[in-house]
Amino acid sequence: MKKVFSYSLSVIFYLFFGLTLLVFHAYQWIAFNAFGYQAHKKSVDILNFFLLRCLNIVGTRFQYTNSFTFETDRPHIIVCNHQSMFDLPPLIWYMRKLHPKFISKKELAKGVPSISYNLRHGGSVLIDRKNATQALGEIKKLGIYISETKRSAVIFPEGTRSKTGQIKKFASKGLIALLETCPEAVVVPVCVNNSWKLQHHGMFPLGVGVFLKLEVLKPHEAKNFKIPELIELLEEQISGQVQKN
Repeated sequence: MKKVFSYSLSVIFYLFFGLTLLVFHAYQWIAFNAFGYQAHKKSVDILNFFLLRCLNIVGTRFQYTNSFTFETDRPHIIVCNHQSMFDLPPLIWYMRKLHPKFISKKELAKGVPSISYNLRHGGSVLIDRKNATQALGEIKKLGIYISETKRSAVIFPEGTRSKTGQIKKFASKGLIALLETCPEAVVVPVCVNNSWKLQHHGMFPLGVGVFLKLEVLKPHEAKNFKIPELIELLEEQISGQVQKN
C-alpha cells in the first residue's frame, strides 16, 4: 500500500513542483530586472517556501534546529553534508537571513526553470567538475563575493550526495579556497538528516513520510584556526550528528 501511495503522491508532487518552478521563473525575472537584487532574493526565498510545501505532499516533515544567533553584517561559510537535491530548499528558506549562495555544476545553468535563473543571477557560481583550475577559480570568486557583500557561501565538502545518508570523506580543496579568500568568515557547520530517504529509489517515486532534519552546529571563527585543523573539526562535528539509519 505504501508503494502505491509513493507513486501516486510523487506524480502529484512533480505536477505542483513543476508549476511552482514555472511560475517563479517569471516572478524572478520580473523581480531581478525591474527591482534588483533584494527583490530577486525575496522571490527566491518565497520560491523555496513553496517547494517545501510541495514536499509536504509526499508527507515530508521538516525540523530546523538552531540555538545560535548570526551577525548578518558578516560573511558566513555554511559547511553541510549532502544527501539529496532536496537539501537545498530547507537550507535556503531556514537560513535565508544569511543570503546563502551555492557552488553548482555548470550543467544546471540552463534548462531548469527558476533554478537555472537563480544560479545565473543570484550570486552563486557555476563550476566545471572536469576542470579543477576553473572550479577553484570560481570558488575563490565566491569567497571574495561573500567577503565584500557580507553574505554566505554554502559548500558540500563531500563533493557529491550520499545515497545512503552516511557521510563521505571531505574533499577539502574547495573549502580551503573559500577559507583562504574569506578568512574573516564565521564558519557554520550544518547537519542534514534523512534527506537521502526522499531519493532512495532515485527521482521517482519519492520516499513518503520522511522527517527531514536540519541542525545548525556550533559555529567557528575561521581566523582562530589553522585551516586543516578547522576542516577536521567540521568533519567531526557533522559526522557525529549524522543518523545511522
